[in-house]
Amino acid sequence: MADRGLDVSLDVVALDDDADFLQYVRGALEGLGHAARVCETPESLFAACREALPDVVLLDMNMGEVDGTAVLDGIREQWPRQCVIVMTGYPSMDTMRDTFKRDAFDYISKPFSSSDLARVLGQAADAFGLGRSPQDRLRAALGQRIRVARTERGWTLKELSEASGVSVSQLSAIERGTHLPSLESLVLVAGALETSPSEWLLAAGF
Repeated sequence: MADRGLDVSLDVVALDDDADFLQYVRGALEGLGHAARVCETPESLFAACREALPDVVLLDMNMGEVDGTAVLDGIREQWPRQCVIVMTGYPSMDTMRDTFKRDAFDYISKPFSSSDLARVLGQAADAFGLGRSPQDRLRAALGQRIRVARTERGWTLKELSEASGVSVSQLSAIERGTHLPSLESLVLVAGALETSPSEWLLAAGF
């Protein structure tokens, strides 16, 4: 799955103050089949995100007078769940710890190859369910939430079925992400697990 970025089309916005490098990034992204928008200032990045929120933001952390961590903080304030991948030519443990505290998904060292970019975008696509329809993402997210909540209680599928009134086969399909539960089933399962369906939906980004 390492090169999933090669077969999943993503919308990517990149911010860097080096125009030549931005053109390289654009070419690499488009060569991998992704839609690419490139920005040289934080203002243009935020404008691009407001116009259409991308799947991934590629963010340079070393832009002269521009503080990359401040830009990342601004992204987090407006779009808390946005996938951000940091680009840096000077990676250090302190810098990486700081960016990960701000929930950057990963970092990629400059200069990087097209295959390096494909790898990290593929990993992001897997982690965030990018390149899939909203229905696919919702099925996967709800299945995971229900499975985690059930295992935390130490319940088997049969025990959850008995508590909720939803069949074992239906619960199994929901947890595998192959079946989207009806609203009624979702309420019954959430009630059995003593949680709120809205919490699961919010955690899934819906």
